[in-house]
Amino acid sequence: MGNETRKRMLQTTLRLIQLRGLHGVSLNDILEESGSPRGSLYFHFPGGKEALVAEAMQSGIEEASQVLRECLASASHPADGVKAFFQAAAEEMTRSDYGFGCPVAPIILDSPHVSTKLAAACRAAIDEWTEMYREALLAGGLSFERAGRVANTITASLEGALIMARSHQDATLIVTVGDEVADLITLAVNR
Repeated sequence: MGNETRKRMLQTTLRLIQLRGLHGVSLNDILEESGSPRGSLYFHFPGGKEALVAEAMQSGIEEASQVLRECLASASHPADGVKAFFQAAAEEMTRSDYGFGCPVAPIILDSPHVSTKLAAACRAAIDEWTEMYREALLAGGLSFERAGRVANTITASLEGALIMARSHQDATLIVTVGDEVADLITLAVNR
């Protein structure tokens, strides 16, 4: 029972923060939406809201990293792996009725001066994803410098596409941006 409550609280926290942002979610919101008793919050997360948010965000980061890793590993060309990841993001956006988003973006956008632990975790996640793209591009034949620039472009493009898709309630925007990024990758690798 305790592990189920903890898991529900983490999932609820991640979902609510993706929907409302860091400052738009109170502990009462999390407890109410997760159906958890107040005492369970500090039992499972003695550090309070920050500890709960950090762990919920980390679970979202790990999930996104795993999907990205699988997309890149299963592709024979980096462009195909990136395109598959954008497609997966579009499918999740639709499945979540436009509540899905980057697990770190709401925290970065809501509070650029958020605590060192949360800020460091956000930076580390973006760096990890960008490095995964860079590694795929290096394996595809790009120089280290060029791979870094293109990897940053991919990360920025996905983040922007997620915002646009939510704004317009249209996940095809993510697919379209993914297709364009894949074309950019193909051109860069085949030069």
